[in-house]
Amino acid sequence: MTNRSFGLIVIGDEILSGKRVDKHMPKVIELLAARGHQLAWSEYVGDVPSRITAALARAFASGDIVFSTGGIGATPDDHTRQCAAAALGVPLALHPEAEVLIRERMQDTAREQGTTYDPDRPDNVHRLNMGVFPLGARIIRNPYNKIPGFSVGDVHFVPGFPVMAWPMVESVLDERYPDLAGAGRAVEKSVIVFGAMEASLTPLMEAVELAHPGVRVFSLPSVDHPEYGKHIELGVKGAVPLIDAAYAQMLQGLHEFGATLGPEVVR
Repeated sequence: MTNRSFGLIVIGDEILSGKRVDKHMPKVIELLAARGHQLAWSEYVGDVPSRITAALARAFASGDIVFSTGGIGATPDDHTRQCAAAALGVPLALHPEAEVLIRERMQDTAREQGTTYDPDRPDNVHRLNMGVFPLGARIIRNPYNKIPGFSVGDVHFVPGFPVMAWPMVESVLDERYPDLAGAGRAVEKSVIVFGAMEASLTPLMEAVELAHPGVRVFSLPSVDHPEYGKHIELGVKGAVPLIDAAYAQMLQGLHEFGATLGPEVVR
């Protein structure tokens, strides 16, 4: 299988208002890195149906592997399930496997509380809405409380709660994309450069990228680094078979430029 790009959509007003700090992006980056991948893009969206629908339409059309967190519950501010169906142009329907799992969860809860499970009680009937997904979806099992997420193609929907979302993301990566693990693993090689301006290094950066398709050059300037002070971290990133020649050209160019170099970094 060819290399795939990964995206992340984080949904919820609480992130954009600052009531909660997003923990999903750092964790997804970590989970992807453990399998030899990088996050290509991310997007934050508030609880506005039109914006969610537009973001999901882009995700479905992208061809990327995308994880969407949040908004799949059954309260009035949860819109993700409905917006996914709208983006796909398909109806919503109660998923039979999801119904079984949600009913199991309600029975478990009744036993824990020492009460009798009543499937026709209005609140229990309402809880089944958490299993109403776009037609054709497949479930993502939730080891925390059985309430599933869902996937449509390569777009995967999980809850906003990290304790639920992260194991679900891991299971999708390992069960759906095991053949991608480590494929085209990207690495970075960089060097600390002192006494140079980014503008003066730009021709070298452009020359390296031109000579090595598939490799990207990056420049990270710092004015008050606690160890190196003012400097530029200049580097290249790409698949292992491509990176060494590009890095060698970059170092040669820096020597010819007369730059003062510090430590080298490999990630």
